[in-house]
Formats: sequence, structure tokens, C-alpha cells
Amino acid sequence: MSSHANPAPDAITMEDWAGDMGERWLANLKGFEGTIAPVGEAFLAHSAFAPGERVLEIGFGGGASSIAIARAIAPGGVLLGIDISPDLVAATTRRLAAEGLTNARFLCADAAGVSVPDGPYERLCSRFGTMFFPEPVAAFANLRKALRPGGRIDLAVWAAPQDNPWMSAGVALTRRHIDLPSPPPHAPGPFAFGDPDYLRAILTEAGFGAISFTRVEGQLSVGGAGSTPETALAFTSQALATGRILLDYPEAIQQAVAADVLDLYARHHRPGEGVMMDYAAWLVTARA
Repeated sequence: MSSHANPAPDAITMEDWAGDMGERWLANLKGFEGTIAPVGEAFLAHSAFAPGERVLEIGFGGGASSIAIARAIAPGGVLLGIDISPDLVAATTRRLAAEGLTNARFLCADAAGVSVPDGPYERLCSRFGTMFFPEPVAAFANLRKALRPGGRIDLAVWAAPQDNPWMSAGVALTRRHIDLPSPPPHAPGPFAFGDPDYLRAILTEAGFGAISFTRVEGQLSVGGAGSTPETALAFTSQALATGRILLDYPEAIQQAVAADVLDLYARHHRPGEGVMMDYAAWLVTARA
């Protein structure tokens, strides 16, 4: 372990998503969407959106899920997406217009406290957009008000860090070189809802019932389909929080971490497929 110990930022907050994190997601959109595509496909299949449904989507990222949902609920269905990042709202609005989809619109707001217009909705969904709430019970209770009684909520959330080496293995290697504190249990961040019992308790307290969890696992390609060790390293360095933290350290430290991560990705590279690493996520369904 190196003695280098710069103060590390806390877990990503909603404010980060309104600024730096939203900008980085947009700048690395192809890599993000390509990386999480297997979970996104499982999420959409599990959610089974149908024509005519009114859907509220929280934290829609760059809009890949929004496009699929808007198509699935046509004709007659409408989609309202809420995201705290003005950059992502603007980009996704343009993207769906370019796709010719007119049954979706997007609102820049903090879903934890927003007064949702044009309710009630029949469905509420989020693909990796709810793990960053500082006060999750209050946030879900607020969102529940936008659903009709009996309305369905569908979430995709990452399982525990050890079940997602595509993220956690690089962090472990980084810790060989810098002091990188672990976030407190259940802190807002990618793995906040990795414990199903914790998320079940939150949803129950927020007024939801009939809560069920379906685990999906497999391999994804870090940086998107066909990635190489080099392109995967470029993606994670630019897009993930650990890469941002390393910018505060000397060049020699950054290069040492990069060499370790590149070696990790080389061991997981399958030519023509990508840097294939294990993931696990929970698909969560509940009723208002």
C-alpha cells in the first residue's frame, strides 16, 4: 500500500449528477450504454411495458431505455422522464426527437422532491437511477404519490460490489497505490441497494407492497461490445469516479494504477467480444 493519501470525495451525490457526473455520463455515453446493455435488456424484458401505459422514468441517463419504453408503450402510451442533470435532459430530448418519438418528454428535476405533473401514472421505472438518493425513504414515498393505487414500480440496481468485479476489481487495484476509503454501508452510490433486505425495508416504509427481487448475472463488456484492454481502460478512467479521484495524484501513481488495470483487462479480454467481466444486478418489482 502506498502512503499517498489525498482526501477522497464521498460517494457520488445528487449534486454531482446535476453537474460533473451528468457531464461525464454524456461524454462517455456510448461506453456506458454498451457496458450496461445486458442488464438493460433484462430490465426491459422483465418490466414488460405495454401499449397505452403511462410511464414515469427516473434517472434515464442518455435515453437508451427511454427510447425502448416509448416504443413499447405506443400507441397511446406516454413517458415522462425525470433526471437531475440538465445536460442529460437536453441530450435525451434531442435524441428522441431524432428517433421520431413524440410520446415522451423529459423534465430536469430532483426526483426525490419533485411534484410530478400530469399524474397519476400506471408505471414507475428506473434503470440504475435511484441508488443516489440521500434520503431514499422520503424519495420513494414522494414518487409513490405519482402512481395510481396498485401502480407498478420496476427498478434495476447493482448487486453487492463483490458480485460486480467489472467495477470493484479496478477499485481494489487502485487501493494498492492510494488510500481510498470505502463508503459507509448503504451510502448513496452505485451499490447503495446491493442488499435486498435494505431496499425491501425502504420500499416498505415508503408505502410499497408486493415487493419481489429477481437476480440477473452474467458477463458484460467493459467499455462496450468489442472493447480492447486499452479502450476499456480509457472508458473507466474517464467515466468512473475512481478515475476522477486519481487525477489528484502524481502522474507516477496514475501510471502505476493504469498498468495494473490494463493487465486486469488483458486477462479478461476475448477478441471480438470485448473485456468480459462478471456482473450481477437485482430487478425489483413492487406495487403502490
